[in-house]
Amino acid sequence: MRKALFYSALSIAAVIYMFQQTGQALPSWVNNYVNDFLTLPLVLGICLFVARKIKGDKQLQLPLPLILTITAFYCFYFEWYLPQHNDRYTGDVVDCLLYFAGATVFYLLHSVDHKK
Repeated sequence: MRKALFYSALSIAAVIYMFQQTGQALPSWVNNYVNDFLTLPLVLGICLFVARKIKGDKQLQLPLPLILTITAFYCFYFEWYLPQHNDRYTGDVVDCLLYFAGATVFYLLHSVDHKK
C-alpha cells in the first residue's frame, strides 16, 4: 500500500512539474501548493528506502526527531534562505505548513503500518 501511495505521489508531482515546465495552465492551488505537500513524503520515503538498504533492515523506521529536523531544514532553506539569495524563490508560510502536513502524513502512515 505504501509503495502504491509513493508512486502515486511521485506521478502527481511529476505531472504537475511537466505542466509547469511546458506552460500548461493549472489551478493556482495545484500550481502553488500540491507539490509542497508531496515533497516531504517523497523525500522521506527515499531516505527511508536508502537507510533500509544500507542497514539491511526492512523494519527500520525514521525517528520523529529526524523527520522534524528534515522538515525544519526544508522550511529554512526553501522558504527563508533561498528567497534571500535567488529571485526565483519566494518565502511562503503556507509552504512550511504544507511541508509539515506532508511529513505528518508520512509519519502517521509509517508508524501505523509499523505497529501492525
